[in-house]
Amino acid sequence: MYFDTEFFDRLAAQAQASPRLRMNYDLRNSERDQSQRMFNALQPGTVLPVHRHPTTTETVVILRGSFTEVFFDDQGHETARYLLDPAKGLHGLNIPAGQWHTIEVHEPSVLMEVKDGPYAPIAASDILECVNP
Repeated sequence: MYFDTEFFDRLAAQAQASPRLRMNYDLRNSERDQSQRMFNALQPGTVLPVHRHPTTTETVVILRGSFTEVFFDDQGHETARYLLDPAKGLHGLNIPAGQWHTIEVHEPSVLMEVKDGPYAPIAASDILECVNP
């Protein structure tokens, strides 16, 4: 399989039509795959709660568009912002295991996301209520 402009255009259109304003495309070979690899199409206005992945690093690489990755401390205070925008030179980052984070989408965007281990839904204990989300 290959991933061309038309593929990403279709994924972005699905995200636009989704009530959540985002859509992912799973790149795993099977449910038993021991990694998480996916493309995520994100539209401005999508809401992603501040969350963490306690046992895995998350790698994100932006393929089109722009968004800001926002980090928080354990008390819900913002600690850092990273504008991922190929036109401005930042193409991706590694998010350490346990780091609270969310995104702010500035324009229709597509990113590749990679995590260690099999898929596991985010537990309620891994969602953070923030002081200034």
